[in-house]
Amino acid sequence: MRILFCNYEYPPLGGGGGVLNALLAQELAKQHEVTVLTSRAPGLQSESWEHGVQVVRVPVVFRRQDAVANLRSMFAFMVLGTRTGKRLTQKQPYDVVNTHFVLPSGPVGHAVARAARLPHVLSVHGGDLYDPSKFISPHRHFMLRTWVRWLLRRSDIVVGQSRNTLDNMRHFYASEIEGVRIPLGIQRPSVGVGCRGHYGCAADEFLLVTVGRLIARKGLDQLLTVVAQLRHERARLLVIGTGPLETPLKAEARRKGIADHVQFLGHVDEAEKFRILRMSDLYVSTSRHEGFGLVFLEAMACRLPVVCYNNGGQTDFLEDRTTGYLLPLDDLNAFAARCRDLKADPTLRQRIGAENQRRAETLFIDRCADEYAKVFQEAITRCQMETLVSVSSAKKLPLGAVAGRLAAPSNQGSLAPISLR
Repeated sequence: MRILFCNYEYPPLGGGGGVLNALLAQELAKQHEVTVLTSRAPGLQSESWEHGVQVVRVPVVFRRQDAVANLRSMFAFMVLGTRTGKRLTQKQPYDVVNTHFVLPSGPVGHAVARAARLPHVLSVHGGDLYDPSKFISPHRHFMLRTWVRWLLRRSDIVVGQSRNTLDNMRHFYASEIEGVRIPLGIQRPSVGVGCRGHYGCAADEFLLVTVGRLIARKGLDQLLTVVAQLRHERARLLVIGTGPLETPLKAEARRKGIADHVQFLGHVDEAEKFRILRMSDLYVSTSRHEGFGLVFLEAMACRLPVVCYNNGGQTDFLEDRTTGYLLPLDDLNAFAARCRDLKADPTLRQRIGAENQRRAETLFIDRCADEYAKVFQEAITRCQMETLVSVSSAKKLPLGAVAGRLAAPSNQGSLAPISLR
């Protein structure tokens, strides 16, 4: 297949949704022709080949930070991305368009697919439908809700990464759309364990670790409150990631008197991230909501127990008292207590860690890519059948007489309908 991805964010810009798109594109590029249409920041080329993927970047002059977007930059991408995408489809043929995030990518993918008469698969990631930490979350506003509903209904297939994401889609936007659930996947972690001394950590310290953009939805202020409750437990929190709240969070750690118990490590590469995870004792997150939570999978693959809230897509694969603890939203006392329990019982941590590693084996990127390939093939087949029916009706010919006149997409093999889970 010849696949065109459309995503406003793609590494090094953005967070987990862009990372997932990159992993998916690279995996599919092993068997298919893959192009990604995305946005460009200073220092990035307008076109490049990355791990077998053609990456076309649209300049977005209003973006000020790699980790987070703003409204002006998103609007600019809608305009420039649509123009560039239409030029792409005029220069080279594609079989399917897959757009990630209903806003701001959705309008671009929809316009490009319709202009080129291609099937459009829309992937929703959670935060683009429902983000309780943002006043501008689409579910709160009539006009944005209407726009999102329109895009969802005009997509050929909608893919959600978790039950929670699809439930929110049906609850707030389009109850009639069932959607297809495809769990996300991660790359198999690189080997190696970090040296605690290199990061100024003692061998006997209980290391908590969290990964993510430093934005309001991640709830890092609550995690600092938990660390303050654990300050006499020889506990230290390692924070991997950057974002607009980094300076305020550092100030908050100083105000709480725990600056010596929290290390902000900033952005690290993938290999170092996994080394830090493997040298830690426990993965913690007070995120207000996650559409799926790739970082939980990464922690599980590194044999870490996970303590987090029970609100979000992570509940598809995390289980209370089996993979760690799933706690009620905002119950910080219980959060600190469960961390103490795991600190006091190394045998329990080892047992949970082994179970987490076993579960993570079923959620690597190759399986995710296989499921997406099936969905793409189904969308292409539906589009072909609709074209057959349309041509047949227009010319008053039987379907069989028209079928031979339609050129099938290259390298696709059989076009038998695929049963979706």
